[in-house]
Amino acid sequence: MSRPSSDLDPRRRRRELDRSSLDEVDVLVVGGGITGAGVALDAASRGLSVTLVEAEDLAFGTSRFSSKLVHGGLRYLATGDIATARESAQERHLLMTAIAPHLIRPLAQLLPFRPGVTWRQRGAGAVGMTLGDLLRMQARTPRSVLPAPRPVSARTAARLFPALDARGLRGGMLSYDGQLVDDARLVVTVARTAAGMGARILTHVRAERLHAGGAVVTDEFTGERFEIRARSVINATGVWAGTLDDAISVRPSRGTHIVLDAADLGDPSAALTIPHEGSISRYVFALPQRGRRVIVGLTDESAPGPVPRIAEASEPEIAFLLATLNRVVSTPIRRDQVRGSFAGLRPLVDNGADATADVSRRHLVAVSEGGFVTVLGGKLTTYRRMAEDAVDLAVRTRGLPLAPSRSASIRLIQDDVVGRARLADAEAEVAEGIAVTRAEVEFAVRAEGAMTVDDVMERRTRIGLVDADRERSLHVVEEIVAQTLAQID
Repeated sequence: MSRPSSDLDPRRRRRELDRSSLDEVDVLVVGGGITGAGVALDAASRGLSVTLVEAEDLAFGTSRFSSKLVHGGLRYLATGDIATARESAQERHLLMTAIAPHLIRPLAQLLPFRPGVTWRQRGAGAVGMTLGDLLRMQARTPRSVLPAPRPVSARTAARLFPALDARGLRGGMLSYDGQLVDDARLVVTVARTAAGMGARILTHVRAERLHAGGAVVTDEFTGERFEIRARSVINATGVWAGTLDDAISVRPSRGTHIVLDAADLGDPSAALTIPHEGSISRYVFALPQRGRRVIVGLTDESAPGPVPRIAEASEPEIAFLLATLNRVVSTPIRRDQVRGSFAGLRPLVDNGADATADVSRRHLVAVSEGGFVTVLGGKLTTYRRMAEDAVDLAVRTRGLPLAPSRSASIRLIQDDVVGRARLADAEAEVAEGIAVTRAEVEFAVRAEGAMTVDDVMERRTRIGLVDADRERSLHVVEEIVAQTLAQID
């Protein structure tokens, strides 16, 4: 029997949606972020039948609004949370060596030694980077993947981040971490790998009510409402988890980033690590990205009240990020140089701490009163471990076939995007100066589950992070999406 394709397209969605109303699966996953996609892959790789439903699109929520780092947890070391730092380092090792080395690259990160960064902050940063390297060694990540931290001269620091203010610069400390090509791309690739093992990945299908034996769902395109029956149900809806499980207390924290042109910072080749004033455990990062952009983030602000469909950056947060960056650069970055901004809500488990910065980043996996499993908290780097724990609990409590997790050794799929293109001018950019090709847009619809222009612009290519880029490329993207959908139908 041939293995299922990993491609996600509208025809497959229609076919699998019809089947989902007729049969019963072992695991129903609710939520298409990195945790839900990870749960689907872990369960499918154990030989369990799986359906995943997502009310919007893959990576619609928090998962696409991260710093795009696969990190070893410098911040957790600084606060004494060794267990979280160790888990992060181990999961980073798996991602960079076995699971997704094609989606992650080593990123140099520079802590500058200059006025505005105190001796205490320099010392704490250097010690943290050294301890982080010990965790790297404990995880057995080779130096060919993540080089050792080392002090660098003022000349080297200025070469790595040319916009640094040279006045009083005394070099810095250089360390390395993992950087994703894109966080939303990781989610999609995990979901497609699960689909290649038989999982049904159904986007734009909203779960209205969960219970131990399944869920009532609605197809957001047609309005059709029906039941999906399942032997176990796992709630992986992140900041929306409390809307489906009354016993869960979620305390959202908003993390905001701004988008800058790399040219305004001298086209840096390393990220910049800037301690918050007076802190040895909180940082702002200036992170070089694809397409000659730099994202600067992030904040950690409590976000009480109803959870918005899409969180928005506030002006005070943007001002804070600019002020922190401008403490260490020679020419201040103005507000009108900010090309875009984005904000994500961290689904933190409320532990009664006064500030969200003090809320644990450890994850919670629990059985609800309704008989389904809820997985919550954690962070992108540790998604695989969260997923494994959630499936383990579902297997134990619902009497599913017992099989160990295999997700630590499953390499995520990799495709030849240009080689699969059928439309003309596959390698041409969608607009001048935008590092997205026509082939990438076509592939998003043909294989990555994109159903709408927004799916492509906001989550498969990230063009939408900058409004001006969206406007310049919108017509071309609309045309390619329409042509590809017509070919598929």
